[in-house]
Amino acid sequence: MNTTNIEKQNSHLDLQDQAVQDIFALYQDYPEVPYISKKRDKEGWLNAVRIGSEQLVPKRNMIRFEEDILPGHLILLWRIQFGTFTNDSVYPKYFEYNYGINGRQALDEVIEKGYAVELSATDSLDHLNAAGLKAILKHYEVAGYSKMKKPELMELAKQELSEAQLASQFPLRGYLITPAGEAILAKYPEVVDRHPKKKY
Repeated sequence: MNTTNIEKQNSHLDLQDQAVQDIFALYQDYPEVPYISKKRDKEGWLNAVRIGSEQLVPKRNMIRFEEDILPGHLILLWRIQFGTFTNDSVYPKYFEYNYGINGRQALDEVIEKGYAVELSATDSLDHLNAAGLKAILKHYEVAGYSKMKKPELMELAKQELSEAQLASQFPLRGYLITPAGEAILAKYPEVVDRHPKKKY
């Protein structure tokens, strides 16, 4: 059984489970087995592969770069680069089924490696709408915001409220790609070049 790097993404799997064994058999000649989530209907997926309605993760997407990351990590960085990715964002199915990674875990890994950072509450204000900003200003009894538009509301919040005050009022945080993250995207451009594009 191919258990290479199993501790990195699949340590939660029961290797005595027949469905798990059958999935691992499909990926026997891969550098490592793609991430299989706890929620996946393993039997259903195996049947779908047998009839051709589901495909295996491409082998190239399971080859780690020298930085110990997979192509899926680069796609996550590419998504973060657009400035719209937050801790409330939904991870598309393709992270698991096309890139073989656990999106949430991959986010922790790219942050740990210094390729992205989680923004402060102050720097995440742009992800709130005007109503949300007004609610925070009202909570702290800041005056003069009623007719303001979002850019003005953000500026007022930054002027009048501390990071601690803002952080206690909303959990939403954005993410920012770092220069190191941009550099590694530039190092492996073929990964993003192959990815189906749409506007994010």
